[in-house]
Amino acid sequence: MFGIFDGITNWIKEILISGILSNFNGMFQEVNTKVGEIASQVGQTPQGWNAGIFGMIKTLSDTVVLPVAGMILTFVLCYELINTVIERNNMHDFDTFIFFKWIFKTFCATYILTHTFDIIMAIFSLAQNVVNGSAGIISGSLDINMSMSNLQDTLSTMEWGELLGLYMESAIISLTMKALSLVIFIIIYGRMIEIYLTISVAPIPLSTMANHEWGHIGNGYLKSLFALAFQGFLIMVCVAIYAVLIGTITTSANIHAAIWGCAGYTVLLGFTLMKTSSLAKGIFGSGH
Repeated sequence: MFGIFDGITNWIKEILISGILSNFNGMFQEVNTKVGEIASQVGQTPQGWNAGIFGMIKTLSDTVVLPVAGMILTFVLCYELINTVIERNNMHDFDTFIFFKWIFKTFCATYILTHTFDIIMAIFSLAQNVVNGSAGIISGSLDINMSMSNLQDTLSTMEWGELLGLYMESAIISLTMKALSLVIFIIIYGRMIEIYLTISVAPIPLSTMANHEWGHIGNGYLKSLFALAFQGFLIMVCVAIYAVLIGTITTSANIHAAIWGCAGYTVLLGFTLMKTSSLAKGIFGSGH
């Protein structure tokens, strides 16, 4: 009689151990895959990340936005000329140099407007060099340090009730890890979409930079571009910190602590990745 109960107990334990090992194997795989892809994603320029989208955005900007920016530039330059003349006491205090100054401003403004995407690509190329240079700070594996054979030996010594609790615990956290991998995907791809939306209207804010009163629009826009570009570097720092923290976790001492510790670090990674946008904007003074 007792042999039957022992057989059923061992059968239940084998099922639970198999389920726990399966949860452990897949628990962080998806998250670690997404984290491992971050370096290659944030290290791309808008043109390199997706040439098709970049080409479409550039075509829309050149054919739809640029003519509007040209009209705004014409208004800004006329406004600049009128203010320059009025400031000289309605030309009673006449100085021909002011017209050379205005012509030089016109040349600079026109040059900026006609080389808008060259300026944008220069900003992101600079950020790309910084991000790619920082990629080396992520060393080793991002996976939790666990040995399946040792883990199985540890699980074999547990009672079925404890195994049942551990199985439910690992199953819940496994679902949480899948949700966090989705969060990481949204943050990384959402940043790139924000970049494309921002550069699609680039000629309009850059057309205002020739005038002192209107120039804050263009200056603010450039700050936003630098914030978006160097957000990738902050993301890389977050991943590097995550890699160091995750490398300190082992399952040899306490399985429960290892599970919750790694889950906690991964939640922290998702939270800090969400904060990188506002942090980069705060650093470059482009608002929150």
